[in-house]
Amino acid sequence: MSSPFHIAERSEKGLLTPHNCVLVQIDLQPQMLFAVTNFDRQAVINNNVVLAKAALIFGVPNVLSTVETKSFSGLVWPQIQALFPDQKPIERTSMNSWDDKNFVAAVAKTGKKKIVLSGLWTETCVALATIQAMYDGYEVYVVEDCCGDVSALSHENAMKRVIQAGAKPVTALSVMLEWQRDWGLTDTYAAVMDVVKNHEGEYGIGVEYAYTMIHGAKPTKFPEYVIPGAALVGK
Repeated sequence: MSSPFHIAERSEKGLLTPHNCVLVQIDLQPQMLFAVTNFDRQAVINNNVVLAKAALIFGVPNVLSTVETKSFSGLVWPQIQALFPDQKPIERTSMNSWDDKNFVAAVAKTGKKKIVLSGLWTETCVALATIQAMYDGYEVYVVEDCCGDVSALSHENAMKRVIQAGAKPVTALSVMLEWQRDWGLTDTYAAVMDVVKNHEGEYGIGVEYAYTMIHGAKPTKFPEYVIPGAALVGK
């Protein structure tokens, strides 16, 4: 996956850059989300969309994977699939995606040794893959606000486990800002601000306020809302 922008090299020194990592999103499926109780479910969707949009902006390769789509879990969320319309998620039967040779091969094919990972549930699909990926020499960044589990205890235990094993906890916003790094890198600035204004709540509102009330910019023009099916009424 390539970015539509010129992505200048960032200094690494232990940090994430658009050039040194792969985004992995595991089991973002309806049945898996139904049981999530540790975070607001809509927030989990929103944060994964932020992460996926950021990957598109910065040209970060991504791998999608699903488990037991037809028999239990359902299709990958349409909000995510819409961002990668031509990508077919890697289908598995295993709870641990690192047990699936096609999944491991897809990650290896990117050539990246840093994995930015999100998924459901934290204690199984996230923790097991994270621990084994690190065993195989990868550095894993678990995007905590993009993960969810059946209880707060399950999620918290999973995060403790992966952190103790050496994984780095991050958030969707922190990953995007780490990829951006410098507001002087203007190629991606507008795209990042678009994600912020659409998905980052008080941060987005604050940006809009600063633009319009302090700097005198015109209000952001969002696409006109078209009510689905309205054109068919009366026909």
